[in-house]
Amino acid sequence: MESIIPIFLVPVLAVLMDSFIGDPKQWPHPVRFIGRLLDLYESSARRTGFDLRSAGWTAVILLPAAVWAAVGLLTSIKHVGFLFAVYFAYAGLALGCLMREARNVASLLDSGDLEGARTALAMLVSRDTSALDAGGVRRTLAETVSENLNDGFTAPLFYLCLFGPGGMWAYKTVSTMDSMWGYRTDRFRDLGRGAAKTDDLLAWIPARITARLLLFAGKRMGLDAATARSRYREDAVKMESPNAGWPMSAAAWLLQGKMGGPTVYFGETKDKPILNPQGAPWDKPKVKMLFTLVRKTGSWTAWVLIPVLGIVRLVFA
Repeated sequence: MESIIPIFLVPVLAVLMDSFIGDPKQWPHPVRFIGRLLDLYESSARRTGFDLRSAGWTAVILLPAAVWAAVGLLTSIKHVGFLFAVYFAYAGLALGCLMREARNVASLLDSGDLEGARTALAMLVSRDTSALDAGGVRRTLAETVSENLNDGFTAPLFYLCLFGPGGMWAYKTVSTMDSMWGYRTDRFRDLGRGAAKTDDLLAWIPARITARLLLFAGKRMGLDAATARSRYREDAVKMESPNAGWPMSAAAWLLQGKMGGPTVYFGETKDKPILNPQGAPWDKPKVKMLFTLVRKTGSWTAWVLIPVLGIVRLVFA
């Protein structure tokens, strides 16, 4: 019984805390520590002249393992290990923070503060937001919220339920590497290759779970899930990422909103594939409905993953 309780209770508490508390900015966060660790690793690799592609793959192997071991050590401490487990599990989920920041962008835009909305949106995305009009801000917001439902919630919860907080933070380490290094620029092309490929592999199953649960939640909300189910796959595979298009396309078809098109990254315009070419521009009601859809999908994700993967973990423990 002692082993069963943490397997189910820790994810439940983490989801509840993420939903009601979010990510207080004044609290320390493991991602910031990992980010500093990656900066030190990168500077060391460049300073020593180590082959950057080899350095990137080495980081993918060593750093997640080191983080897993460190989290495992802390969560095994007698009397306080359970508290560490709950904290690390909660800190690894980001849906509450994502929705809070997304609502802030939408609120600024709805109040007429386009510049403020652009600035707030820039904190959520890597693309250039400085020239976006109101429609562009809403489209970008819809894209990042639907994509990050998987990256910030489903995928880490998936690994938490299967492997505990240590496994979750090994995944989060790879994800952080990808977010920091996974760009096809001269600086990161070689260093970030291993992180990008590994993150694609680790997020493959969670991304498809996210898409299917979006469809399930959309159907319960009375959206046209039948059409979305028949069309979203053909758009999802158009994306350069093997995973991002799945939740994005599902949301685009459920809400009949168009995603993709010209997008500026690091001063260069990239023509992203169009998801739901028949969709309309994103307006205030569509964005509001998206927030409801994502929140409900997050709830269903927890209801499905925690018991199912918890049982799998018990069986193979």
